Amino acid sequence: MSSSLYRLGLLMASLRWKIIALWMILLIALGALAVGLGGTFSSDIEIPGTEGQRGIDNLANRFPEMGGASGQVVLGSEDGAEIGEHRDEIEDLMAQIADVDGVAAAPSPFDDVSPGTRSDDDSAIIAQFQMDGQVGTFPEGSLEEIEGLVDSVDSADLSADIGGQVLQSSEVPFGAGEVVGILIALLILAIVFRSFVPAVIPIITALVGVGISMLAVMALAAGVEIPSVTTALGAMLGLAVGIDYALFILSRHRDQLSAGEDVRESIGRALATSGSAVIFAGLTVIVALVGLFVTGIPFLTIMGVAAAATVALSVVVALTMLPAIMGVLGERLRPRKVRALMAQNDGVLPEPDPEQPRRRSFGTLWVRVVTKVPALTILLVVLGVGALAIPIKDLELALPDLGTEQPGTPARDTYDLVAEEFGPGYNGPLLLTADIINTTDPLGVVEDLKADVESLDHVKEIQMATPNRGADLAVVVVIPEGGPTDQSTKDLVHELRDSAAGWEEEYSISDVTVTGATAVGIDVTDKLSTALLPFGIFVVGLSLILLAMVFRSVWVPIKASLGYLLSVAAAFGVTAMVFEYGWFNAPLSVSVNGPVVAFMPIMVMGVLFGLAMDYEVFLVSRMREEFTRTGDARASIEKGFTASAPVVVAAALIMVSVFAGFVTSGWFMLQPIAVGLAVGVLVDAFVVRMTLVPAVLALLGSHAWWLPRWLDRALPKVDVEGEGLHAVLEHRHWTQEHGAHALRLQDTVAPLVGEKGTIGPLTGSIPPGSLLVVRSADDAARAAFLALAAGRLEPESGLLAVHDRLAPDDLGAIQGRAHWIPAGADVAARLREIPGRRLSTAVIVVERLEDLAHSATSIDDTLVERLDALLESGATLVVGSRRPDVSDAERLLQDSLRDPRRLSALAVQRSTASVPEGALA
Repeated sequence: MSSSLYRLGLLMASLRWKIIALWMILLIALGALAVGLGGTFSSDIEIPGTEGQRGIDNLANRFPEMGGASGQVVLGSEDGAEIGEHRDEIEDLMAQIADVDGVAAAPSPFDDVSPGTRSDDDSAIIAQFQMDGQVGTFPEGSLEEIEGLVDSVDSADLSADIGGQVLQSSEVPFGAGEVVGILIALLILAIVFRSFVPAVIPIITALVGVGISMLAVMALAAGVEIPSVTTALGAMLGLAVGIDYALFILSRHRDQLSAGEDVRESIGRALATSGSAVIFAGLTVIVALVGLFVTGIPFLTIMGVAAAATVALSVVVALTMLPAIMGVLGERLRPRKVRALMAQNDGVLPEPDPEQPRRRSFGTLWVRVVTKVPALTILLVVLGVGALAIPIKDLELALPDLGTEQPGTPARDTYDLVAEEFGPGYNGPLLLTADIINTTDPLGVVEDLKADVESLDHVKEIQMATPNRGADLAVVVVIPEGGPTDQSTKDLVHELRDSAAGWEEEYSISDVTVTGATAVGIDVTDKLSTALLPFGIFVVGLSLILLAMVFRSVWVPIKASLGYLLSVAAAFGVTAMVFEYGWFNAPLSVSVNGPVVAFMPIMVMGVLFGLAMDYEVFLVSRMREEFTRTGDARASIEKGFTASAPVVVAAALIMVSVFAGFVTSGWFMLQPIAVGLAVGVLVDAFVVRMTLVPAVLALLGSHAWWLPRWLDRALPKVDVEGEGLHAVLEHRHWTQEHGAHALRLQDTVAPLVGEKGTIGPLTGSIPPGSLLVVRSADDAARAAFLALAAGRLEPESGLLAVHDRLAPDDLGAIQGRAHWIPAGADVAARLREIPGRRLSTAVIVVERLEDLAHSATSIDDTLVERLDALLESGATLVVGSRRPDVSDAERLLQDSLRDPRRLSALAVQRSTASVPEGALA
């Protein structure tokens, strides 16, 4: 991967203006598409198949007057008279509301059939109205017209306030907090780079990535139901990871420029090294977010996929647009002092003075402190994080209702007014539905149901009990004593459902369901809570596998996963402190305390997993690199930590600032997630990764890097620190010294094809335009070499280069340039099918020499001319021969070629314990 990224970086730098222009065109095009389609977001959170949702769907079909979103008009007498004195005004208002397009029903609250709810002192009344559909599907302007009608009767004698489900907004509030968060990130970047110009670059690339992804989501919303929180979550994640990923690559580029590296070469190397780590980091976040599908909750899956797409786009922007911008700025990104020093020395940076003392960094001092007595450090971290996690016991989950809106908004004011004047239960009525088609006395059954429900605990009153027009469906509107998120209301829902089977048997009814917005919210919360454990197992299991692949260790993944769980516990504990206990509410703009949004835990777990693995990779991979090179476990911790800590500190602070900016938005749907992520990143980066991890590694010593051999062979190898780049650069230097070669092997060992054993080590090379005959009576050994040349076989060790492509990173590219002609094929016909373009990098593998000789002598007498033309164009032929020595077919082929010197031969055999085989001849 690193070799491909190296070439990608060079390409992006050379096409810099075109790449930037392409991204700008894409941004503008998606903006026009999003505006043209006019997509809207949904404020409903539902789970198909739950009892509450099934009941809502049933009402929409069989009792449409009660199937849509409901609204309230709270009317209060301000002149000291009873509310009945204003009956004419109120009935006239409800009649006008009933005439508004999109309103299904708006009965007078003074009707006997569906009377409104009066306050105890008879000074206020609640009038209900029902829309045809759910929030987001109302006819344009209908809600504004209703609000205008309500405002028109609001006077000194009669107060009128609108509330209810219809006021749930799908608009995402973005404000000054997000801007402040970005400005703080810019300040941190300016401090890190000690310059304003490079500090702006990650902000620009992150905004481009977020802009494109958000516009794409807006366009999709025209045809797909997407929750409104998706855009805010995607923007928050996109900004955070977009800035961080650009920081990782740009900081490596700046370090290389500071060391005197050429600008274009530095861009390629920065992408090959830090770019590899960015891809892995992005993939961990993406997999964790896409993994939300294991919950089986559609809206959560949509949110996860949309957020994952935003992260993926951030990675692509960092790998394409960022190197293009670095190419445009060129030398201006090199520190001024280094530029001046190079200008004084003919463009070359002089060697540093070895006698000049090097200043000890704070990172070095810190890692020495935390590893001095590692057991004590581990104990302090576990106790400290454990203390933060204690409030988890009080963390309650629910779906936000209108009581979580900002104070001063009509929705929140009406919600508070209803709770104060009538009771909290009127803000969350429950609907009990029952199929009564088999009964002979529908009205009597409804009355009996009403009486039974009234006798249950936590029921304040029955607001309405009636069959539908067809008398086949009964609806009982239950007002609970508690609010929509109170535990008593949840207990009532469960008690009603537990009683359903008895009522069905007693009254000969069927399909008794408890539904309504409150019941649906309880169902969603229960389903999300149940999904936490399988998702946690998925995430932790995934982290163990991924980190074992990267670090080739058993203990490092275990330690990383346990550290991740500590970070999650701290995030949940602090979230409970803020939203349950009310700590720091004022500075964080938190306007209500109580249950947090139900999908906060699972979303924080998914996102924090990816970010935690980022920091683990960036820190520990440097330590592993040092340990592999020196074998000194303690020194590798110090050197690796010192090299990586500054970038990780900056990245974590940027993440925290961006997440904290979204906390102050005041949107309760997002606030707990933002708090959880901000705290989780802070704890994970500074307490777990930069304190606990060095201590654990110091305690384990060299055992930290142990991995059983069988597991090492089973796990695929992942290059996240650009180890493959060293081979690319070495091959380039070799090519500059020896010239271009079509095939080069250096101590290459490869497995046999179809049998146990290996061939090699092989060392040698052939130039382009050569014909190589591979001789061997050993079919498995010969097949292995031919497969190597065609990119069909990955070497176990050593170097395999086909032109400028190296295995195993570029096996796909090698295969794309190779043409395989199997045994028994018409060689002449297959050679004619090879296109004439890019022959200079083509490798043609003919499995059997006899087929080539037969075609040349018996089928196509122009075949040799075709071979000469291919070789002259730079194509390379590798032909297999079953003879261990020179065959007649080989002699005939050599005599027929225009330039016999193009033909060379290699005898191969499988490796033995005593004789390492293989040398090109």
